Amino acid sequence: MSERRVVITGVGCVSPLGHDAESTWSGMKEGRSGIARITHLDPSPYGCQIAGEVKDFNAEAFFKNPKDARRADRYVQLAVAAARMALDHSGLDAVENLDRTRVGAIVSSGIGGLGTLENEHTKLAHKEGAKVSPFLIPMMIANIASGVFSMEFGLGGPNMAIVTACATSNNSIGEAWRIIKFGDADAMVAGGAEASILPCGLAGFGSMKALSTRNDDPERASRPFDKDRDGFVMGEGAGVVVLEELEHAKARGANIIAELAGYGASADAYHLSAPSPDGSGPARAMEMALRHAGVNAGEVDYLNAHATSTGLGDIAEVKAIKRAFGEHVKNGLKVSSTKSMTGHMLGAAGGAELLACLMAIRDGVVPPTINVENQDPECDLDCVPNTAIEMPVNVALSNSFGFGGHNASLLVKRFV
Repeated sequence: MSERRVVITGVGCVSPLGHDAESTWSGMKEGRSGIARITHLDPSPYGCQIAGEVKDFNAEAFFKNPKDARRADRYVQLAVAAARMALDHSGLDAVENLDRTRVGAIVSSGIGGLGTLENEHTKLAHKEGAKVSPFLIPMMIANIASGVFSMEFGLGGPNMAIVTACATSNNSIGEAWRIIKFGDADAMVAGGAEASILPCGLAGFGSMKALSTRNDDPERASRPFDKDRDGFVMGEGAGVVVLEELEHAKARGANIIAELAGYGASADAYHLSAPSPDGSGPARAMEMALRHAGVNAGEVDYLNAHATSTGLGDIAEVKAIKRAFGEHVKNGLKVSSTKSMTGHMLGAAGGAELLACLMAIRDGVVPPTINVENQDPECDLDCVPNTAIEMPVNVALSNSFGFGGHNASLLVKRFV
């Protein structure tokens, strides 16, 4: 592995807790739920009628040409917003004589333009094929967020999308890290976006019995590690970071938030949607991230868990954490799930959750898992129940796992 070090110099986020990184982080620290009854469509036909929506979002404010925003699926709008905020935060775009052929983008989506597909297919179903938009394909495809963002900012470096369901953001950020490590770019804009709170999304996940139906109490519906959990709650949004090679960042006087030191990826090779019961696949991803970073398990202060609030998933992840961290699980490791507040942002989840890790390091605060009222005895770890903890955080790890058995872990540490 190359000795090139990779640091994070910018963050951007749009989530059910806020329209930027700081407001999202404030909501996490406060233990505030972003879950409510769905408002942008009639949810009454569906078993799950609640979600973490991004409300009052003005996409046109983030595009150079407002017309381009109107020609973009909602997931692309959210992606461009978060990516632009991350780039602005980093200050990279303002650098004179920046070699933009050395700056790339991997801003991905687990599902892609589901809203566009639904709308245009409805026209076909009503035999109105002639009215199908010529933008159907470019609006729908899962790689177009990276494409659009590269056009907005003239980024000529490596450009792609990685689709691994709910592990999408972590794989995108991890592979961007790998590209910089191997010298194929000096900076990468990476993360994920999702906008699937739609009839197809609600019906599809609902048919799998994956969603919570605690419709009468939405703020308490997403409850990872709690014995009374009954499924996940969908969220939407985007989370994006700017990664830079260390010397490149130092040469321009960038503000370094933290170092991305490790990345691990593995497969369960077990089932379409269920996790491997013994947790061996996720454990390998975590162990790989630790190994790449040269960090011992006992040095990790905080772990942002994938923990979605499903019966099988939370228990399998706890087993994986115990395999990877051993006695440290009982001796100081803090583990929380911010999905208890944002809902499950699917392909965007990892980007928002890496934000939580970065801000935990910056502020010395571990965000809580809210709604832990009756902790499942099979989830016997310190899940930071209900209230944030102030403590020094020097090393943090973020987990994301996806349907298909995809596992991805990212390790960040205080930059020194």
